[in-house]
Amino acid sequence: MSLYLQHQDTKFQVGDTVKVFQSIVEGDKKRTQIFEGLVIKGKGHETEKSFTVRKISSGIGVERIYPLDSPFVEKIEVVKKGKVKRAKLYYLRKRTGRTALKVKQDYSK
Repeated sequence: MSLYLQHQDTKFQVGDTVKVFQSIVEGDKKRTQIFEGLVIKGKGHETEKSFTVRKISSGIGVERIYPLDSPFVEKIEVVKKGKVKRAKLYYLRKRTGRTALKVKQDYSK
């Protein structure tokens, strides 16, 4: 049905809640930043795949686009599997509050 994305050993798809561990270099220091949110879009093929993660921070929606094979993405951890019927979840942008990231949970796996 929808596009499965795979980063190293982690398989996820649109509708899943994920934690993206991103390495950030500031001057001569290197640290890891975690961005947790809902995957609302996946696109591309072969080596050019990317995905968009959305979260609500202080009542404001924040979206980040990550290339799947980026060297800055250390690992991706699936927190919760979602069950959706669409490939792009743009309709979540219009929602506010708790319903903004509400997706049916997938208990099959």
